Amino acid sequence: MTLAAIDYRAENSAEAFVKSLRETGFGVLTNHPINPELVRTIYTEWQAFFETEEKHDFLFKPETQDGFFPATVSETAKGHSVKDIKEYFHVYTWGRIPESLKENILAYYEQANALAAELLDWVEEFSPADVSATYSMPLSKMVEESSLTLLRVLHYPPMTGDEEMGAIRAAAHEDINMLTVLPAANEPGLQVQKQDGSWLDVPSDFGNIIINIGDMLQEASGGYFPSTTHRVINPEGADMTKARVSLPLFLHPNSEVVLSERYTAGEYLTERLRELGVL
Repeated sequence: MTLAAIDYRAENSAEAFVKSLRETGFGVLTNHPINPELVRTIYTEWQAFFETEEKHDFLFKPETQDGFFPATVSETAKGHSVKDIKEYFHVYTWGRIPESLKENILAYYEQANALAAELLDWVEEFSPADVSATYSMPLSKMVEESSLTLLRVLHYPPMTGDEEMGAIRAAAHEDINMLTVLPAANEPGLQVQKQDGSWLDVPSDFGNIIINIGDMLQEASGGYFPSTTHRVINPEGADMTKARVSLPLFLHPNSEVVLSERYTAGEYLTERLRELGVL
């Protein structure tokens, strides 16, 4: 299993991308339409925000799940007992966002959302007939104008050496949603698990866009597209002093969308959020 970057503008990019998703659960794109300078600016702006006390003015609301989530309430990955070493801010178009940060982050949200919807069309185009026949509607229609699509601004603080035993920046987990769109972070650390249980570094060259399958697409495709386990490992040596910011967009269907005979998207999301301990 290897992860090679695919040129978004290449003639066979859609087929090669879907093949990578099918085989590894991940796809990496270069030469894509998301503005890298916008991403770079957002990393700088939000790193500065996380270093201020202002973040506590936007403390998340349990009923809406928007705003700032401090490290004390960070997620515990399913099957783990130790919280991840991270804090984050949930951005929704309808949610609370610091005024000085709003313009750039919402511009990125729009760009990433548009790319993700296009990639769902690629997935559908190259799904086998028996798989696409199980989709309750076109995949990109499932997420159209969804108020549930979440942009998470993640901040992994510098390591201090006093972290809880066994804690890492993001323990091994699978994503809940349809697709996750992630610009390569400002520091490496993202790994995907291979079928033999070993770990593979995801190419993290700045400018790459990394896409992975979430559980909802796995559910909607009857398991044909696998939701692959991934993690963010702790840095070592001099890199321990570096913070890490990342911008995953979690593409969510509208809540009434039928994923399978077992679940609507809303039912699935509620079940998983309860498992994570955030509901």
